[in-house]
Amino acid sequence: MGRITRAKPVKLIAGFIFKDERYLIKAESILARKFGKIDFKSQVIPFDFTDYYAQEFGDNLKRVFVSFKNLISPKYLSSAKVITNRIEEKLSLSGNRLINIDPGYLDAARLVLASTKDFAHRIYLDKGIFAETTLIFKDHSFRGWEWTYPDYKKEEYIEIFHKIRALFLRQCQSTPRT
Repeated sequence: MGRITRAKPVKLIAGFIFKDERYLIKAESILARKFGKIDFKSQVIPFDFTDYYAQEFGDNLKRVFVSFKNLISPKYLSSAKVITNRIEEKLSLSGNRLINIDPGYLDAARLVLASTKDFAHRIYLDKGIFAETTLIFKDHSFRGWEWTYPDYKKEEYIEIFHKIRALFLRQCQSTPRT
């Protein structure tokens, strides 16, 4: 029989899809008040992998990832998704979102994303929120699954997640064990 242990802390991240950087700045500001200081922000990346958001957002979309300094319990992911959905609603215009915010977490072994959509590879968490392991860390790099969004498999994204993972590992080494 295995021993029951507490979940280890993880690093909260958020991915943004947007057209107008003003809404990115507003969303980051709100998230920093909710989740604490942002300790990493990626460069702006063109988001051209799908036209899923085109009707709502238009074209020439961009993507940015951030991570937050404060480590969290993985059980907090469903609450984070509820919060980001409310922020998306707050920053909407005439019922259309102006920014998409995808929260998740990263630890030494995986990148997990939250979703309101249920599929076979997703597990129900709480509050109408599901989670999926989007990437795993294996053989010194992140690797995707058949269900992983194509952009998350791109080397440019993988490099970003490596940087966030390195931040996470440094935080774990400097945090005293209790």
